[in-house]
Amino acid sequence: MELQLLILTVLRFSVLTNQEEEAKQLTTEEFYMEAFINNSSHNFTFEYDEDLSAPCSVTVPGFNSLGLMITYIVVFVLSVVGNSVVVYVLCSMKKVRGSTDIYLINLAMADLLFCLTLPFWAVNAHSGWIFGNFLCKLLSGFQEASVYSGVFLLACISVDRHFAIVRATRARPSHHLLVKVACAVVWLAAGVLSLPGAVQKESMRPDEMGQNICYENLTGESSDHWRVGMRVLRHTVGFFLPLVVMAVCYGWIVVTLCHARNQQKHKAIRVILAVVLAFVLCWLPYNITVLIDTLIRGKSIALETCETRYIVEVVLDVTQVLAFMHCAVNPVLYAFIGEKFRNQLLSALYRHGLISQRFHMAYRKGSGSSAGSARSRNTSTM
Repeated sequence: MELQLLILTVLRFSVLTNQEEEAKQLTTEEFYMEAFINNSSHNFTFEYDEDLSAPCSVTVPGFNSLGLMITYIVVFVLSVVGNSVVVYVLCSMKKVRGSTDIYLINLAMADLLFCLTLPFWAVNAHSGWIFGNFLCKLLSGFQEASVYSGVFLLACISVDRHFAIVRATRARPSHHLLVKVACAVVWLAAGVLSLPGAVQKESMRPDEMGQNICYENLTGESSDHWRVGMRVLRHTVGFFLPLVVMAVCYGWIVVTLCHARNQQKHKAIRVILAVVLAFVLCWLPYNITVLIDTLIRGKSIALETCETRYIVEVVLDVTQVLAFMHCAVNPVLYAFIGEKFRNQLLSALYRHGLISQRFHMAYRKGSGSSAGSARSRNTSTM
C-alpha cells in the first residue's frame, strides 16, 4: 500500500512538473509574439526566432501598447501644430527668403510627412495593422523617405551655415537656385532609398499571432542578409554620415564664433549646440540599440538569456519613441529660438488680428540688428 502511494506521489509530481514546463514555454512564446506586435509599428521590427525559444517566464511590465499609442498621438499633434506654423510663417514672409529658410521649409514638410504616419502606427501598436496592403507599403515608404530627407536637410543646413559664417561668403543670384536644386536632390535621394523597404512591406496575418501586421515579407536564405544590409544602409547613410558632416561643420562654426568678440554671434553658439545636441539625443540611442539588435540577429553577439532579449526590446521601444519625438522638436530648435522667426510670427498674428499692436511692438526684439546685419543671407531663422 505504501509503495502504491509512493508511485502515485511520484506520478503526480511528474505531471505537475510537465505542466509547469509547458506553461513556461507558452509564456515565452506569448512574450515573443507580443514583442513582435508591439514593435511592428516601425521598420526595425522584432521577428519570432525559434532559436530564442528556450523556456523562461518573462512578462512585459508597464510598457503596454496603449501607452505607446497615446505617446504617438501626442507627438503627432505637437508636430503638426509646430511644423504647420513654421511652413505658414516662412511662406508668408514678404521679404526675400534666405537659403536657410528654404531648407527649413523643406525640413518642416519632411517632419509633417513623417508625423502624418504616426496615427496609423499608433493604431497598429494597439490593434494590429487594419489598413490593408496598399497603405502598409505607402506609409512605410513615406516614413522612410521623411527620415532620410530630414537627416539630409540637417546636413545641408550645417554646410550652408559653414559657408555663411566660417567662409563669410555672400549671397549670389544663383545661390537660391543652387539651394532649390539641393533640396530637390535630397527628396529624390530619400525617395530612392525608401523604395526597397516599401516594396518589401506587406500586410500579413501569421497563424500564431491572431492579427495583421505590416512587415517585410522576406523568405529564403537571403532574408537575414537583406535585413542586415538594409539596417547597415540606414545606419551609415541615414545617420552616421550626416552626423559626421554636422559635427565637422558645426564644430568649425563654434571655433570661428568663439574667436569673434560679438555678443550676437555668441548667442548663435547656443542655438547651434542645441541643434546638434537634440539631433544626437533623439537619434543616437535608437541607432545604437538597433545596431546592437542587428549584431544579435547576425549571431555576432551571443544572446544568453530571455531577460537580455526582453531588455533589448524594451529599449528599442523607448528609443524609438524618443527618435520619433525629433519631428516635434525641430520647430522649436530651428525656428522658435530664432528672433527673426518670432518677429515674423508676431507680424503674421498681428495681420490676422490675433494680437494687439501694443503686444506686437512690445515683443519684437532684435529686428533692426538682424535686418541690418552684413551677413544676413545667413540669418534666417537661426
